[in-house]
Amino acid sequence: MTIDQLHALPLYHRQIIPDDYMDAMGHMNVRWYMALFDEATWHFFDDLGLSTDYFKAHQAGGFALRHFINYWSEVHAGETVAVHTRLLERSAKRFHFMHFLINESTCQAAASLESLCTHADLRQRKSSPFPPAIAERLDAHLVKNQRLDWQAPVCGAITLLPDQAI
Repeated sequence: MTIDQLHALPLYHRQIIPDDYMDAMGHMNVRWYMALFDEATWHFFDDLGLSTDYFKAHQAGGFALRHFINYWSEVHAGETVAVHTRLLERSAKRFHFMHFLINESTCQAAASLESLCTHADLRQRKSSPFPPAIAERLDAHLVKNQRLDWQAPVCGAITLLPDQAI
């Protein structure tokens, strides 16, 4: 996986890192990686049709089931980072994806977040199938990502799980 390959993925968040994100070691504190990934997740969800308007109108939501983070290089104050996303797979209720944090100031991959999420019926507070329109958007992303000529560096511990499990 190269920086050029990561840049080819959809961009869902970009920002300059402020001084208050730094920790005692002089680099970005781990909590801010999750904040950056979370910001990108909401933009990714919007792209899939999983917007706050959709959630309110359908009494639906998304639940995070598993996360795995890799830290590859340091990020410092004043540097610009960007989060690009790759959808890996989906089932009737769940989707597995990766965010890649690129330090655009150093041209290095800084971190990744591998995530498993489920669509949820908020009235019952349990997993529920994607409606057809959302499933179609997920499938369109999958088609694009399956054409990529590189394998995502997955951790191997995250699988879709049986849809009945949660």
